[in-house]
Amino acid sequence: MKKYIDTNRSLWDGWAEINKNSAFYDLEGFKTGKNNLNSIAIEELTGVSGKALLHLQCHFGLDTLSWARMGAKATGIDFSPEAISLAKSLSEELSIPARFIKTELYDLPRFLNEKFDIVFTSYGVLAWIPDREKWAGLAARYLKPGGIFYMVEFHPVLGMFDDDGEKLEYPYFHSLKPMKFHDSGNYAEPDNKFKHDWYERFYGPGDVVTALIKAGLKIEYLHEFPYSPANCCKFFTGDKPGRYVIKKYPNLVPRVFSVKATLE
Repeated sequence: MKKYIDTNRSLWDGWAEINKNSAFYDLEGFKTGKNNLNSIAIEELTGVSGKALLHLQCHFGLDTLSWARMGAKATGIDFSPEAISLAKSLSEELSIPARFIKTELYDLPRFLNEKFDIVFTSYGVLAWIPDREKWAGLAARYLKPGGIFYMVEFHPVLGMFDDDGEKLEYPYFHSLKPMKFHDSGNYAEPDNKFKHDWYERFYGPGDVVTALIKAGLKIEYLHEFPYSPANCCKFFTGDKPGRYVIKKYPNLVPRVFSVKATLE
């Protein structure tokens, strides 16, 4: 397990450097006031002003800082030192009050002992979680009674396709042993020459909902969407502004799902 986590942490350190300069993240646009949150999260997670919000796996903090701009008392955590360092510098540079903590996800209780109104996580986080039930328990641990857990994530069906989005290559169902990958570039800059190994797991909506229920949360909804609000796969094409679908299968498979749950 340590090998998987250490390898992935090194990967995300490298990706933080790529991502901060990418058009995908549009850091300069964010600095001039652009909200980094995609449409689904903004429409579904409302009323954040004045609420204490914990963002798990926040990368370099643009979503966290976007919630803070909307009035949330935001805390972001991530295991990448490079990403957290950048998040802290952006918070200071832009005078957006937010707290950032560098820690491996399951070590968070060593550094944080308080409750939140909202626990949030989004897009591309599940693949890096070694234990979904431990993850769900952590989310529940940090919620106040009546607090909201909200996540929006790419649908695991997307992970089944080959690199060209032409055929199915990878399994849908979760396995205990992660899959190893090695490639250059990433979702933000596919042509970047940075190369690295990494390890991923796949979890479906059923895995997520079951883990949250076991952690004591009440599921309010599970939504699936036929589009992605982010153009993060080279086999995506836009069918409307802010809506991206698979070129070969534009109307056949889900691209994103969201879950809202509460702690009673």
